[in-house]
Amino acid sequence: MEHGHELPEFLHFLEEINIVRGFIFGFVHTIIPLIGFYSGWSINRLLKIVSNGYVAGIFGVVFAHVVADFIAATLDPHLKSAAVGIVIGGLLPLIAVPFMEKFVTKSKYHIVAGDHDDIKKDLGDHHH
Repeated sequence: MEHGHELPEFLHFLEEINIVRGFIFGFVHTIIPLIGFYSGWSINRLLKIVSNGYVAGIFGVVFAHVVADFIAATLDPHLKSAAVGIVIGGLLPLIAVPFMEKFVTKSKYHIVAGDHDDIKKDLGDHHH
């Protein structure tokens, strides 16, 4: 079968099995946060410098998710043409954040996780 993209040869069998459409997207989309988690890279550290912790956490998770979506979509031949739409659709809900911050009451049980040091401190404070 002729292939119109640059999948590694050992992965071409995935194209013939329709049930695994989006496999590359799912794989890349999951591996990016895993690499970030295990490498200690955190966009929240940068965002905490310019905002409060809650908003930094919200924007950080959305931004990191959208970046992972974009990279994964551009690498997946089935979703490459949708990459820009995925990014726009992922960023658009951020418009609601200022309104939610102002008008939505947060639960006292809600946890906003930041970088690794914050998580360690949070866990130490809440579990005696």
